Amino acid sequence: MNITFLGTGTSHGVPPIECMLLRYERCPTGVCLKSLTDPRHRRTRSSILVEHDSRRILIDVSSDFREQALREQVPSIDAVLITHAHSDHISGIPDIRSYAKDAARPLPLYGSPESMDAVRESFPYVFDPNAVVGGGIPRIALNPIDEPFDLCGLRITPVPVTHGGARQCYGYRIGNTAYIPDMKSISPAAQESLQNLDCLILNCLRPEREHSTHMILSQSLSLARALNPKRCYFIHMSHDIDYERHSALLDDRMAFSHDGLSIEAA
Repeated sequence: MNITFLGTGTSHGVPPIECMLLRYERCPTGVCLKSLTDPRHRRTRSSILVEHDSRRILIDVSSDFREQALREQVPSIDAVLITHAHSDHISGIPDIRSYAKDAARPLPLYGSPESMDAVRESFPYVFDPNAVVGGGIPRIALNPIDEPFDLCGLRITPVPVTHGGARQCYGYRIGNTAYIPDMKSISPAAQESLQNLDCLILNCLRPEREHSTHMILSQSLSLARALNPKRCYFIHMSHDIDYERHSALLDDRMAFSHDGLSIEAA
């Protein structure tokens, strides 16, 4: 299984517009100025692409999906998993029309019942039977899930986590890899489903300062150490994360991800 990090940033992206308005030099962390010359520090909104046996599963359709698909030259998508229905994770859905227009069936989207309802409410024209069909309506089929299922030859296990106003927010375990881009806390039962991981991809918003809906570095480190995967990559990072300065705080088996990173996983 190959995983490509399409995006690794928060809903603001890096650099955020605020720091552009400050002409970058006044960015409080210095990361946004670095992003102008070091592409690792330029983070689009979080999403990954999972490839297995020539089939591709997209997890979340971020606000930057078009840019990501062009950058990575993504040739096809067979299915989409949605972690939750916040805008930075679903607002690229209209752009997946290019991957569904010539397919024999609509592109399947999977997620919690709440997420599927939110997608329908966010893009009502997509599901309106009376809509005039032109080139702008993606052919998608919504599939609410709340238990493990098989997809593209892989076992997919939804892992419920707590994340702000999204009542039904999921991470996903795919084989021995888990992807949890947005969370504040996780129940003991859900944590139990994340044992014996080869690879964990986990939310890490910033190095310090408690946040109401996301884990910060100390919390991400604590959970990663408790789960004890063979490897851990942190994702969904703000401009507070500096690769040079903060990588020294990580264990040997841990790393901060970056846009375009590609890894092999089980």
